[in-house]
Amino acid sequence: MRSKTHCLCCSLFLAVGVCAGLAQQPVKDQTPPTQAAGAQAGSLPETETIPSPQAAHQPANAPGFMEPAQVKVLVGKIWVTEFRVQDLLKTLQPTKWKTTNVIRNSFNQTLDNLNKSLQGLEEWRAEFEKRPDSIYFGFQTYAAINAALPRLDGVARAVSQFENPSLGAQYSQAGNQFFDLQQALEPYIAYLLRNPDQLLYVAQTNLAGCQNELGNVLRGQGGRAKPMKNTFVEFHARRRREGHGEDHKSTGAGKKEPASESDKKTESQPQPH
Repeated sequence: MRSKTHCLCCSLFLAVGVCAGLAQQPVKDQTPPTQAAGAQAGSLPETETIPSPQAAHQPANAPGFMEPAQVKVLVGKIWVTEFRVQDLLKTLQPTKWKTTNVIRNSFNQTLDNLNKSLQGLEEWRAEFEKRPDSIYFGFQTYAAINAALPRLDGVARAVSQFENPSLGAQYSQAGNQFFDLQQALEPYIAYLLRNPDQLLYVAQTNLAGCQNELGNVLRGQGGRAKPMKNTFVEFHARRRREGHGEDHKSTGAGKKEPASESDKKTESQPQPH
């Protein structure tokens, strides 16, 4: 993850390094012998290379760090809990409950939403298992668990009230397992988010410093601003009557005159066939 994130910002760091090299005077006593000789000959430009910041690379013992194998084990436990809930849902019989149709219809809606949440959770979980270093898939898995928890709790309370309290307790237990797995996943998601945030902060800091330094060097080198004379542009349009493209003749730049009487008579006379 650290190497992939570093590649996203390497081009920006290179641009900052070139900018800082142009704005800063070279130090002779820190220039390698081969580079100094090439610079004197005029064959090599003197530039400054800014190394990647060590603060942006999180060590393996950083808070929330997990190996890919550990992430896959955690994601596998999420799948086991999903399978357990799906197995419990197969035993439901809401049609036999002694309750009103309003309550039964509300429960069916909650049950339908729970099935959709579990389906979405499995899709994100499968993608996250393939790419355990993905911030996007990790966050979506975390959010999918968060969406399934309230629906699962509603089903557990309804089953305990209208069907079997012990069966409802099994739903509640599955919900607790989902919550514990979500809490175990949260530090790793924070770890994935922290690394690009630090890289972006360092890049912005370096770029701002480069801009300030370059502005100080170029200050006063440009000429004074010259005022421009305002000009008015006049556009000339040629009016044409509909159906008569040659009724008007241009006599000059932007001047028109109507057709003569003889031309009108000629146009009105029938033409021989």
